[in-house]
Amino acid sequence: MPNASWRRRGGKAQGEGYLPSGAKRRTSEAKVCTSAARKTVGKPLAPRQGRALSQGLVSLTGASRGIGRTIALRLAADGFGVVVNYAGNAAKAEEVVNEITSAGGRALAIQADVANPEDVKQLFEKTLKAFGQIDVVVNNAGIMPLSPISKGDVETFDKVIATNLRGTFLVLSQAAQHVAEGGRIIAFSSSVLAKNFPSYGPYIASKAGVEGLVHVLANELRGHKITVNAIAPGPVGTELFLDGKTEEQIKQISSMAPLERLGQPDDIAGVVSFLAGPDGGWVNAQVLRANGGFA
Repeated sequence: MPNASWRRRGGKAQGEGYLPSGAKRRTSEAKVCTSAARKTVGKPLAPRQGRALSQGLVSLTGASRGIGRTIALRLAADGFGVVVNYAGNAAKAEEVVNEITSAGGRALAIQADVANPEDVKQLFEKTLKAFGQIDVVVNNAGIMPLSPISKGDVETFDKVIATNLRGTFLVLSQAAQHVAEGGRIIAFSSSVLAKNFPSYGPYIASKAGVEGLVHVLANELRGHKITVNAIAPGPVGTELFLDGKTEEQIKQISSMAPLERLGQPDDIAGVVSFLAGPDGGWVNAQVLRANGGFA
């Protein structure tokens, strides 16, 4: 059973990594985060167009560090309570919870593996039990071990597909069943799809599948006023991304975008905030390539 911890009071991530062929890449830990009821102070907040009137709940994966952590804090600042779902690092998840609650918001930590159907089901059940409603789901969990196709490393391929594609399928399936009318579903793809770098075969296969699921689910939810989109970041300067790279590699990657810098977690969190907020209501069945012109 997933473990849950709740703190009253409320409120940067997993990074995209790009390496030249032959360079080593660490895998990232998949985590899940959900965000919950919109906070009220004194009196209910004014309703937002296309959202629940007094509460907002977001399901966000990969939320204990990097981009996911920044998204959690940004959505908390936007007025959402936040449920931080994690795969294994409870301490990091609790740090995010504590940061949100110390700022006067509400946060909940729930353990779950996005590749496990029962875990994902219980994640949504516990969230609904705690808050009664889900308005936004953001699936950001993912891993990126590199392996050339010619190596035939089926174990690595299956691991990437399990977390990135199967995990997205399971989360989107539960989201489709439980997100309230007028809600938002946001998945994560990658701008590396446009580059086709060597050794990225398993990762690109998984993210191409994610984009396909987004388009299909948007059509399946016709009539429910629920939008389904994906965000495809380029290289983002997180600790995970920077670790193990030389200054020359970082400089080379930074120069690939016309804006000549790495993305920052705040850049991606801002796009999520837009899609989850009232101004994103007319964007549907799209892949937003937030990458500074990288691709």
